[in-house]
Amino acid sequence: MTARFRVGVDIGGTFTDIVLLDAGGRIHTKKVSSSVDDYARAIVDGLGELFGETGLGGGDLAEVLHGTTVASNAILELKGARTGLITTTGFRDVLEIRRIRMPKLYDLSWEKPVPLVERYLRMEVDERVDAHGTVLEPLDTAQVERALDRLLAEKIEALAVCLLHSYANPAHEEHIAEIVRKRAPHLTLSVSSHVLPEIREYERTSTTVINAYVMPIVKRYLGTLRSGLDGVGAKAPLMIMQSNGGLMTDEAAATRPVHIIESGPAAGVVGAQALARKIGLGKIVTFDMGGTTAKASLVEDGEVSRATEYQVGGGIMAGSRLLTGAGYLLRVPAIDLAEVGAGGGSLVWIDPGGGLQVGPQSAGAFPGPLCYDLGGAEPTVTDANVILGFVNPTQLAGGAVKLNAARAHEIFEAKIARRLGLPLAEAAYGAHVIAASNMMRAIRAVSSERGRDPREYALFAFGGNGPVFAAGMARQLEMRRIVVPPAPGLFSSFGLLFADVEHHYVRTWRRRARSVEPSALADVLARMEAEARTQLAAEGFTGAAVRIRRSADCRYEGQSFELTVPVAGGPVEPSTLAGLDEAFGREHERTYGHRAGPDEPVEIVSLRVVGQGIPDRPRVPDVLRVDRSGPGSAGGSRRVYFGPDLGWRETPIIDRGDLPVGGPDMAPHGIIGPCIVEEYDATCVVPPGARATLDGHGNIVIELAPEGAVI
Repeated sequence: MTARFRVGVDIGGTFTDIVLLDAGGRIHTKKVSSSVDDYARAIVDGLGELFGETGLGGGDLAEVLHGTTVASNAILELKGARTGLITTTGFRDVLEIRRIRMPKLYDLSWEKPVPLVERYLRMEVDERVDAHGTVLEPLDTAQVERALDRLLAEKIEALAVCLLHSYANPAHEEHIAEIVRKRAPHLTLSVSSHVLPEIREYERTSTTVINAYVMPIVKRYLGTLRSGLDGVGAKAPLMIMQSNGGLMTDEAAATRPVHIIESGPAAGVVGAQALARKIGLGKIVTFDMGGTTAKASLVEDGEVSRATEYQVGGGIMAGSRLLTGAGYLLRVPAIDLAEVGAGGGSLVWIDPGGGLQVGPQSAGAFPGPLCYDLGGAEPTVTDANVILGFVNPTQLAGGAVKLNAARAHEIFEAKIARRLGLPLAEAAYGAHVIAASNMMRAIRAVSSERGRDPREYALFAFGGNGPVFAAGMARQLEMRRIVVPPAPGLFSSFGLLFADVEHHYVRTWRRRARSVEPSALADVLARMEAEARTQLAAEGFTGAAVRIRRSADCRYEGQSFELTVPVAGGPVEPSTLAGLDEAFGREHERTYGHRAGPDEPVEIVSLRVVGQGIPDRPRVPDVLRVDRSGPGSAGGSRRVYFGPDLGWRETPIIDRGDLPVGGPDMAPHGIIGPCIVEEYDATCVVPPGARATLDGHGNIVIELAPEGAVI
């Protein structure tokens, strides 16, 4: 019987990663350069190359799982559809007024990003519904028709409809949608009561507009990809990773693209969550470092940390994430990620004051670092790592990328070391340390800034560059354990293979928790759950294959923002509401360090339901067997610079399989650093004094001794 493989495809700024996995844990991998002009082409070509290498064909694929940046790129590059907006009279300028938040408090030259809908394409109509859903002024149908005709005359490609308080009563929005379907049936339409039936006008308007703005782009891209896959015989279902960590069909993604804006970064966290559950790690910080950015997230007790909103296009994090407002806001669930502009391609430069800086500008896929020898003229973090000996000086990706180390040495010396008055190795090490310091901000953002102590967590490192920096960063943060999964450079593609189908639903429902009738809460939750079950049934999940999770956004009455806490399953009873009240108090104390007294009323603001489709067999095999071994399997050593205190060390170069299999009781049998584990897709640095072993699932586990201690 032909093996049935599931394939995960993740597009990055530099590389497109492809991973094939069968039920027995057999893995085939491929890393190809991303085709920026047409991302689908690199996927189809890479699959074709992989089929040629393995003897497999399109008929061997059971499903194709994909993380894509096409939607976020459309926003970042302002290349979405020409979009119009119809809104309530008086709310035309919500997209420009935004929230009074400044990402740079003392930068008087900072300007808000331009609205995705220009003002002359924003039309007002007379109507009014209050916050309880009562119609105060009926909709002026003739005015709607005139507004639509004006927008069509401007040749809009997409239309967003967002009326005041439509979350409480969507009748007027539904009426406008009917008019649009009759008069312009081919126009892409995004209606706020369908996209986000939740309070807050700016957030709802922004989210609805973004959904309309990217929908034509995403539809075209997914159609092209579907045709390309069919062309190589891969007619398996195409599933897209959502920003929240769940999967959705390509048809659903084409109509609700707002859920796949940050689909790529979410996949790695989902993979880390799955492996952490398998190896029994209750607390991990994920660290994903690629070619342009580094991202961190938190997994606690087997659950990922999610945010209810995030921003796209605001640039990388410059400091605390409390300084927001630089990008386009999306009020949809997403894995809570902190991101900084530090990757292998990040430029190393000297500022006007003579200080050494790293990023956020990047050399990208082309021309790339100096050592790629593709015409790059500026030093990068990868060049620094080549100079230090951390990275193989001759090749990457199993020889797919040839390196010119001499060019990296020459230009880094001229542009950085000489201007700083430092030896080349010290200048390169300085760039390495600054890059690590920048990335530690991301880890602190998801741990210390959230009331968590990073010393209680293991660092789960992946991405092509994550395992190079992990040990040094962990030591600075006083974290003792690092876990590096199999095929770390392709791990975001792995994460796609571990994800489940999920659909998230939210509905504003403002009530005091203590005065809510359990039957009223049960009724609204039942309607939301029915919606989730209907969607999952259409995708083949029924009965025991459906899992429902419930939660609520709560706050102390009078607060401006909410915390999300779980709502117990089963029948809704008085004890359910009491448990909700107590859960909010605990979360408030953990997040902010205090909780109000028992007399302070807790208000439910919105209810959330997640419907999850459970496959008939586990998505994570017990053992993973990767098809490629790195150049380190040949053995040997090279000189590596570990900083001014330790200097140059002759360091063994090994393969992952050369590490002994260990565990808590076998730790003394590990390899003591320094050593470097080289693989097809990544490099892992084990510093002097650290101990490295393999666990039973093929993960590299690095244990760091406390400062001054010996393992």
